[in-house]
Amino acid sequence: MVTTPSSTDAGPPATTTAFGATFVDHMAVAEFSGGAWGTPRLDPVAPLALHPAAHVLHYGSACFEGLKAHRGVDGIVRVFRLDRHVARMQRSAEVLVLPVPPTELLTQMVTDTVRAGLDQVPEPPGSLYLRPTLIGVDPNIGSAARPSDDALLYVLASPVGDYFAGGLRALVVAVSRQPRTTPQFGVVKTGANYAMALGVTRRANEELGADQVLFAPDGRVEETGASNFVLLDGERLVTPALTDAFLHGVTRDSLLRVAADLGYEVEERTVTLDDLVAWAARPDAEAALSGTAAALSPVGQLVLDGERIDVGTGQVGPHAVRLRDALREVQTAARPDPAGWLTDVRP
Repeated sequence: MVTTPSSTDAGPPATTTAFGATFVDHMAVAEFSGGAWGTPRLDPVAPLALHPAAHVLHYGSACFEGLKAHRGVDGIVRVFRLDRHVARMQRSAEVLVLPVPPTELLTQMVTDTVRAGLDQVPEPPGSLYLRPTLIGVDPNIGSAARPSDDALLYVLASPVGDYFAGGLRALVVAVSRQPRTTPQFGVVKTGANYAMALGVTRRANEELGADQVLFAPDGRVEETGASNFVLLDGERLVTPALTDAFLHGVTRDSLLRVAADLGYEVEERTVTLDDLVAWAARPDAEAALSGTAAALSPVGQLVLDGERIDVGTGQVGPHAVRLRDALREVQTAARPDPAGWLTDVRP
């Protein structure tokens, strides 16, 4: 374990800044060179020194993760589903032909970063958002046909509040029939996937006032630019069945299990746009976006082919709130953790 530097902050920070715009002072860093991983260390957060020919800058050899540490009702800080996020990042590295971080290394780096910022973890509903990042750093612009031999792995931590401005509210979501990304990379957390959604999302925000875009290629609902998608009512949670075309969300998986524990019938199946419109027309219908950043954020209105469609009442629904609260109770140790989802991080 590396030595944790002392912090000069007086206590848990306010979370009024934009999501992900402020950072804990230190980050865990490790390098892969000569076929082996070096010893991880804690460095001050500062600009990276990259050669202008670095593989990542030209050929997109980068992947990342997003997970959170929460301050519990007992004051102990815990990382939520660390093992699942480590495994997903390892899969992303494999697909991008980057050096795969060993489980023990990445786990240590995440927990070391959290430990370095323990006194900066906000009180609930805030949390510490964690961003492990892996990039190829070979300085060779002639290596388009081969992967980077050398890599840099680092873990940033950011005290955050709600992902969407305005807190818990009914979001407006525009629907697009184009794919969010290329199907073979849908399960990979890599920047190119998000870049493909940027222009569509920006136009939807500027022209339609939409908070996000739901991608439904060939009329088949998949995900938004940064979240999975669920439908809710008093009895069921329905969500698109997983394929390699979109991200296998850890929050999505967690919510399915929490919903089942609360007595909801969980359905993973194909959801078409016709299904979505029919569901929205019901007075008890709800929809929501699920993700590490978004948690479970209710959707009040869809914009499809120029038509605005209220989902149920168009307001925040009781079932989205119930599930959001139940998940948060697990994350903050206010509810039992029989699945072993929480990893304690102590001074």
